[in-house]
Amino acid sequence: MLTLALPWLLLLLPLPLLFKKQQQQVKLGGHLYLPGSDIESQSLPIKTTPSTKKGYWILWVLLVIAVARPLWMGEPIELPSKGRDLMLSVDLSGSMQIEDMVIDGRATDRFTLIQHVVSQFIERRKGDRIGLILFADHAYLQSPLTQDRRTVAQYLNEAEIGLVGRQTAIGEAIALGVKRFDQVDESNRVLILLTDGANNAGAISPEKATEIAAKRGITIYTIGVGAEVMERRTLFGKERVNPSMDLDEPQLKQIAAKTGGTYFRARNAEELERIYQEIDNLEPISREQLSYRPQSELFYWPLGLALLLSIFKSMGQLSIFSLKPKLPSGGR
Repeated sequence: MLTLALPWLLLLLPLPLLFKKQQQQVKLGGHLYLPGSDIESQSLPIKTTPSTKKGYWILWVLLVIAVARPLWMGEPIELPSKGRDLMLSVDLSGSMQIEDMVIDGRATDRFTLIQHVVSQFIERRKGDRIGLILFADHAYLQSPLTQDRRTVAQYLNEAEIGLVGRQTAIGEAIALGVKRFDQVDESNRVLILLTDGANNAGAISPEKATEIAAKRGITIYTIGVGAEVMERRTLFGKERVNPSMDLDEPQLKQIAAKTGGTYFRARNAEELERIYQEIDNLEPISREQLSYRPQSELFYWPLGLALLLSIFKSMGQLSIFSLKPKLPSGGR
């Protein structure tokens, strides 16, 4: 269906009729005098023809229609009436840059793995509402709960390590998730926390935040990211180290257990994907049936046509002004 976003702008169409100088012969400031001429009384009266007026009106109508923003509205599309509310809390601390993960046979850092796997997880959440929290020194809401999965995935892919600090505020990440769920009615309230360290920053402890989350009926799934063994080169050859020494697994297990969730250990991409099955087993909640109508902007068609007509005029193919010099009597 064709419609206008700003139909009231069509009231501008008769605007040229309000000008008093719209006559058969339009005089712009009386006569046009040629400076430096021997005959100062010579003039070039400007006349308009019916075709000239028609050209004016065509351009004016096209411009007014363009600014009124014509739209093509598609058929209504119903949104899923059932789904889950999932808030993702992703760690952006400095340790996320440790390259102890593998994607397609190539070594990569932990955060790149999270971006790769979690982006696919978000894309599969059709019907669910997804939110995104990023945390390091403090926790920040990057996206509220929304069904716009592409935007949430884009926010995650645009995030960078160290964007919000270098430490790990797990307690604040949980508390911020609790705060956001307080603003949502009829929600299954699931928080997915991904981290590779232990709480060492923030104004609230993980224990206190978890206690509040449990009282509010929020289920927390915790994911500890990081390999258990990594080889590094030293002056004495290769050395095997544990890059996840800072990961506080007992605390993450306790957070999940107190809220009825599950703790996952993500040593690689395959283990991180195990969370898919656990989330899919959650009972979706019923919501009010909503729908939306896709729309396409069409303003560029009348605007482009007006531009073409202007170009034709400048090339002499569209005559808007007709200048006929009128020589004074007795001139040479």
